[in-house]
Amino acid sequence: MRRWILCTMLVLGACKPKVTAPAPAANAPLTTDDQKTLYALGLVMGQRMDDFSLTPAELAVVQRGIADKVTGAHPLVELNQWGPRINTMAQARQVGRSEQEKVRGRAFADTAAHETGAERLPSGLVFRTLREGNGPTPTPANTVRVNYRGTLIDGTEFDSSYTRGEPVEFPLNGVVPCWTEGVQRIRVGGKARLVCPADIAYGDRGQRGIPPGATLNFEIELIGIVAPPAPEGAGDAAVAAPPPPPPGH
Repeated sequence: MRRWILCTMLVLGACKPKVTAPAPAANAPLTTDDQKTLYALGLVMGQRMDDFSLTPAELAVVQRGIADKVTGAHPLVELNQWGPRINTMAQARQVGRSEQEKVRGRAFADTAAHETGAERLPSGLVFRTLREGNGPTPTPANTVRVNYRGTLIDGTEFDSSYTRGEPVEFPLNGVVPCWTEGVQRIRVGGKARLVCPADIAYGDRGQRGIPPGATLNFEIELIGIVAPPAPEGAGDAAVAAPPPPPPGH
């Protein structure tokens, strides 16, 4: 939080009013490299304001502050007095946003838990088998190979191995608790749906593309359990049998 505020202040502090060519219309196309770079600067600054969930009216106030700083106009407030309140506001709004997400997420998980074949576990995870596998189930000590798609409760996709075009491998004890618990219930060759409340996903902080407090929806195919490296001197004896072909999706 403090880092983005510092970066923003440094950017604004470096801006000095100067005589320039007239500014293009707000909706004009970006035709030069400088315009595209400056637009990217705006995107970066906007990204760092995500925690505030600004309304259009609030955004207009922020734009007014930027304009006054850049043009050298007399500021309407003392930055030394009001600047320290920025973090407080961001944190308060992040908490509020997280609680709203959790309320919506609970309703989504309740609906998912009533689907045929779904099971709600003590952790809050809602698990439903979409296709039975015929292989072993992994343990937390295993590295697994999976295809998956992750979406928010509104259907927005935030991550997908299908989109990237290849499965991924990861140690099962190195992911969010929801995955560690849920993937252990899938047999190799199987596919399942995991609905993960925030408490066993990314919590109140969220991640890029994932709001604070978000309940996440995953469809996961367990392609295989990756064989551990062969002990030194064991030759080919420790190589595991290959997993079955990746299931379709």
